[in-house]
Amino acid sequence: MHYVDGFVLPVPKKNLKAYIQMSKKAGAVWREHGALEYRECVGDDLKVKMGLPFPRLVKLKAGETAVFSWILYKSRAHRDRVNAKVMKDPRLNELCGDKGMPFDVKRMAYGGFSVIVDAK
Repeated sequence: MHYVDGFVLPVPKKNLKAYIQMSKKAGAVWREHGALEYRECVGDDLKVKMGLPFPRLVKLKAGETAVFSWILYKSRAHRDRVNAKVMKDPRLNELCGDKGMPFDVKRMAYGGFSVIVDAK
């Protein structure tokens, strides 16, 4: 079964265009180094009544939206090999630029997940 790195993070709506540009470049780097998929999704229906809504998870402020992202790998070992290459890639440092990230990294939720069901 595959392995997934998952992320949920707050992005100021005014920075969404910059975030998308950064994500497209990051996705190309991850895919080039072997990731099977790279997905970035912006919140569209976040006013849910059950569980812990993403806005509460990342403590959304006025003017922000939630982004849900994942990267798919063959296995955890494959993820570790791909990420080691990505972290050494100079293009990754260029993505942050002088202005830093277009979102609050401290409020990002992240984790690695073993896939247990893959219903296609």
